[in-house]
Amino acid sequence: MYMVVSMNKFKPAVVPIFPPPESEMSELCGVDNSSKPLSDLPTVYFITPTYPRREQIAELTRLGQTLLLAKNIHWIIAEDSSFCSPMVSDLLKRLEIPYTHLVSPQPLMYKKAKLRYNPRGVSSRRAGLHWVLENTQNGVVYFGDDDNTYDIRLFKQISRTKSVSMFPVGFIGTQGVSTPIVKNGKVVGFSDDWFAQRKFPVDMAGFALNIEFLRKRNPKADVAMPYKAGYEEDFFLQNLHIKLDDIEPMANDCTEILVWHTKTVKDKKANLKLEEEESNLQKLLDFVSFYGMGDIHNPNGKKVKTCYDLHQCKTGKNT
Repeated sequence: MYMVVSMNKFKPAVVPIFPPPESEMSELCGVDNSSKPLSDLPTVYFITPTYPRREQIAELTRLGQTLLLAKNIHWIIAEDSSFCSPMVSDLLKRLEIPYTHLVSPQPLMYKKAKLRYNPRGVSSRRAGLHWVLENTQNGVVYFGDDDNTYDIRLFKQISRTKSVSMFPVGFIGTQGVSTPIVKNGKVVGFSDDWFAQRKFPVDMAGFALNIEFLRKRNPKADVAMPYKAGYEEDFFLQNLHIKLDDIEPMANDCTEILVWHTKTVKDKKANLKLEEEESNLQKLLDFVSFYGMGDIHNPNGKKVKTCYDLHQCKTGKNT
């Protein structure tokens, strides 16, 4: 039994990194396979953890339009939420990518423990992988965060994965890149900014798995990823009993970067109020609210600034 200890001196907590089954829940919000992948390549089941925040719609829109270009994607979005987001459902229907929409909130024990590093996204990846193992027979699974940047060449390459493929990820730590070390076409080691005694010091975006291989190595792989920040990839891959000979180097023998661990600067949602007027602003602010970018109709909110008739308005409380 592995445990995680909170560093909060006022509320110490010890929680297991592999929780009891009853502590996790997952709900299916919707599935759409009517838009079949426009490619003869094996399907890549692209599992994306996400959670409500101001930047969520922008990140998912950017990622969704990248996945449209890839043509061989089934997008599995799993929200860290207790209810199905109408905003996410609306986006998925509009993009017409084959998709599965799930909610899978992080178990309360990890939220209450106030851990120094929260294992965010684990519940979503476990729920997405569970759906894959229950509903697919072949293809490739890949964990793709909603704020990363992807070269569409990556999806064509990883679709040919026979066991586990690995490749460099840009913008990792001060070193700027995390990658397998390849000699004579074989993976012999790893280069990463943070080894931390990990057997597989790789980023979540740096590997893909053939589903048949995954199921053969561990039929319960969906519960093999731990709630331990920084060690999710390592424990997960170790539980598949992977050896160096199993690893297929991609991205031209790991000499190219086709995925970057980019991050959007986060800020608080706007809290707005709009005085009654006949213009586009009301409908626009309804859009802003629906997509989680701001709160409106709040009497204590900040007044929406307006300027008319080409006046060179000053920036102030009443403009």
